[in-house]
Amino acid sequence: MNALHVQVKGIGLCSPHLADFHALRGLLAGELPAVATTRAHASALSPNERRRAPQSVLVAIEAASQAVAMSGYAASGLACVFASAYGDQATTDYMCNLLARAPTELSPTRFHNSVHNAAAGYWTIATDCRASSSATCAGNASFGAGLLEAAVLACADHRPVLLVCSDDAGVGPLGELIGSTQFFGCALVLSPGTDTGIQLRLAVTASAPRHPPLPADCLAWMHSNPAAAALPLLAMLATGAGDCVLGATQLLGLHAQVETKA
Repeated sequence: MNALHVQVKGIGLCSPHLADFHALRGLLAGELPAVATTRAHASALSPNERRRAPQSVLVAIEAASQAVAMSGYAASGLACVFASAYGDQATTDYMCNLLARAPTELSPTRFHNSVHNAAAGYWTIATDCRASSSATCAGNASFGAGLLEAAVLACADHRPVLLVCSDDAGVGPLGELIGSTQFFGCALVLSPGTDTGIQLRLAVTASAPRHPPLPADCLAWMHSNPAAAALPLLAMLATGAGDCVLGATQLLGLHAQVETKA
């Protein structure tokens, strides 16, 4: 497979200690992380939708909104790829518990939110997006797999693509097994490569994941949520240069190189 060349036009980030991409830049510059928050804002949703939506959706929508705002594109025209390792873990735990005890009491709204493309659905409705959308999952390699899919779409269709990757904190027996202890979401708007701005080159490789040194907080967050596997690339985007290998499947990696051109 030939290397893929895309330009990064927008970046979004949402986690308890990092409210946006600017906060990550501050952390890399030596600033202390912010006091933890417990819920994402997701201002792109109407107040009623924000009340109904689970945390997993709010995190994805908040990160997506930030990236699109930075890019300058209209959200309604952006094809989108949503990636998540585990989807809405709280709803999964709720459904498993209720199906074992009283299946007739299952909430239709909670069941609606259990599907893996729930975040994509909320986003496309809120932004009136009629472009293509997809939801993908590759376990702990979900960010790399989603990034590969989004870059392929951008290059093949010659159009900008929104990538969103997010996971929530786990709850119940499933949460204990998975080990996801906090929410994390990130988003990138990718467009076909040009000769200016932040350039990203991607190539599939058999190499294992690796990354440059990161602050201790970033390393801890990478162990606390599978979507935080994006942090090495996000750190490179913050500094404007570097390379790393992201997991893309159980057997393959994705070599990512970042370069900034004036």
